[in-house]
Amino acid sequence: MIYTGNKGRKPDTISLSQEFFDGADIDIEIKAKVIYESDKDNIINEYIVFCKVFNEQIKEYGMTKQAVTETIRICKDRNILKQYLSSKEVEVVTIMKSLFDDEQIMRTYAKDIEKETERKTAERMIRKGKMTLEEIADCVSLLSFDELKELEAEVMQLA
Repeated sequence: MIYTGNKGRKPDTISLSQEFFDGADIDIEIKAKVIYESDKDNIINEYIVFCKVFNEQIKEYGMTKQAVTETIRICKDRNILKQYLSSKEVEVVTIMKSLFDDEQIMRTYAKDIEKETERKTAERMIRKGKMTLEEIADCVSLLSFDELKELEAEVMQLA
């Protein structure tokens, strides 16, 4: 396993049973050597440095194409994966941007689920009739007041 964060007090090996099952005796035990950044001049170490530079750029520019292009520029300047990045820059940008897109899709999906949950909660509150729309609006942050009015009209129409 390659770890791209700072070593700190992280272990040199991790075990499946220790990490996920509190050390219980399990049928299949897997131990993985954790590889950290080192002084060695090899492709794995360069990859770890690339990831660290990328994380720094995300902090500065967010999940944007600029973060990717800056990461590539910095790494090429530092001779990190230089040959690969020079020959495959377009592919690297495309792949990394697609990771952003996948992450954005997951965030949007999670927000949609959360909004639907709030909608169902608001619908139950409206049916009980014990709270005003203003009070319900205070309880459900993802629904606008206009959406609550529409929901109320739907509920009343079905009643």
